[in-house]
Amino acid sequence: MDNLSDTLKKLKITAVDRTEDSLEGCLDCLLQALAQNNMETSEKIQGSGILQLFASLLIPQSACTAKVANIIAEVAKNEFMRIPCVDAGLISPLVQLLNSKDQEVLLQTGRALGNICYDSHSLQAQLINMGVIPTLVKLLGIHCQNAALTEMCLVAFGNLAELESSKEQFASTNIAEELVKLFKKQIEHDKREMIFEVLAPLAENDAIKLQLVEAGLVECLLEIVQQKVDSDKEDDIAELKTASDLMVLLLLGDESMQKLFEGGKGNVFQRVLSWIPSNNHQLQLAGALAIANFARNDGNCIHMVDNGIVEKLMDLLGRHVEEGNVTVQHAALSALRNLAIPVVNKAKMLSAGVTEAVLKFLKSEMPPVQFKLLGTLRMLIDAQEAAEQLGKNVKLVERLVEWCEAKDHAGVMGESNRLLSALIRHSKSKDVIKTIVQSGGIKHLVTMATSEHVIMQNEALVALALIAALELGTAEKDLESAKLVQILHKLLADERSAPEIKYNSMVLICALMGSESLHKEVQDLAFLDVISKLRSHENKSVAQQASLTEQRLTVES
Repeated sequence: MDNLSDTLKKLKITAVDRTEDSLEGCLDCLLQALAQNNMETSEKIQGSGILQLFASLLIPQSACTAKVANIIAEVAKNEFMRIPCVDAGLISPLVQLLNSKDQEVLLQTGRALGNICYDSHSLQAQLINMGVIPTLVKLLGIHCQNAALTEMCLVAFGNLAELESSKEQFASTNIAEELVKLFKKQIEHDKREMIFEVLAPLAENDAIKLQLVEAGLVECLLEIVQQKVDSDKEDDIAELKTASDLMVLLLLGDESMQKLFEGGKGNVFQRVLSWIPSNNHQLQLAGALAIANFARNDGNCIHMVDNGIVEKLMDLLGRHVEEGNVTVQHAALSALRNLAIPVVNKAKMLSAGVTEAVLKFLKSEMPPVQFKLLGTLRMLIDAQEAAEQLGKNVKLVERLVEWCEAKDHAGVMGESNRLLSALIRHSKSKDVIKTIVQSGGIKHLVTMATSEHVIMQNEALVALALIAALELGTAEKDLESAKLVQILHKLLADERSAPEIKYNSMVLICALMGSESLHKEVQDLAFLDVISKLRSHENKSVAQQASLTEQRLTVES
């Protein structure tokens, strides 16, 4: 290592004199030392102050530039050398060198920048601001025959694409076209995997999704699926998963999804449909998720239901009832839930037997499945008959009441409450209310009236008003023990309560007057004071309801 000290001293002198031959000799010695013991050599380089001189050696016309960049790339493999490289002002001259025509200079420069900025979002963001993305995309197009340079660009893209700030810059280049062109040429699994690692983060951006679709990525993905579907090789299974996952990701963009749907006649849509009856779980999953993504507007949903998609999804669910694949269950239920949103689809889906198919999963202990099951049922029961049928299903109502207490799973808890309320609101049935009272559901509806979400508060208050109007005697004790009257007093007194909450709370107060014990609670709490203030409320409906409620309370007292 004494030789190294001599080399470093000599390098300092030659760096100033710029005698190319001796400079090249010194650089070769350094590269050799780094190859033998990178860490120790890097420490010596740092201690010698030579890094500061490197910035002046990174010039396009010098024959030594590639070697200097190579040394920087090697020392920057060590974490402790990265900040010193930044402090020595190496980033700016390295970025300039990305405009070089020399392939070796480009390769070593890319390596150096990659290693200096490795794992540092702030340095990567600095590179983005310096405009490296369009430069690298251009390089990929020009040097696509050079495997090492191509790989360097892909590694750089993979790192930079993780940053949100990069997506806009990528979207303004022809990266989609270049990556798809490159992808089509690759036969080796590892190379394709490398491109996939760049495509996945880029495809999170909607503009790039559309560019990838237009560049023909989907056709490549479908081809991979076709080639790998029957293989049991680990690499092929992994590639099938990556390709089908990426396909689903492309469908998350509204424009890219609509372009691929092509009015339900598109080749891509038809191919995805064929995945659902497949025996491959990954394809079943991707197929169901793709349908859920296609089902993001009413037109698509109506077309798909009219063309038999519901039966395909129900068959798929049927294959996963006992010991089923949870992700497939979740995806198929997601698709059914989305398809049930347009009003015209509800009756068709009910008569196709969707509720029966969905209810088979009531025993599931998986919160994601429970959540989608509840959402699907809630979307389907706008019709009075369906709400009544489900609301009298004791097993369902008992399970809902149980899930209303799923404190660890806010989504399941919220959906259970909303479905309980919906069963009452849409059925307006005494039998449904009795079933819910007997199963212990009343206290949950009262709690729901205090939710932080106005829509849920409202749904609860409307359901409670129907209970009070139709079955007050049956529910009286539960309403009392759930402290409904105190909660209504609080909602009316709270200035932050939305107008519709105040309105429905007063409607409910009037409905409770038919119960002696609840009437007494209303009197004891001096509701008149709160309500008389609401007569001058800025919302006309609230002010009118306050006058009516005040009259009712005055007469009743």
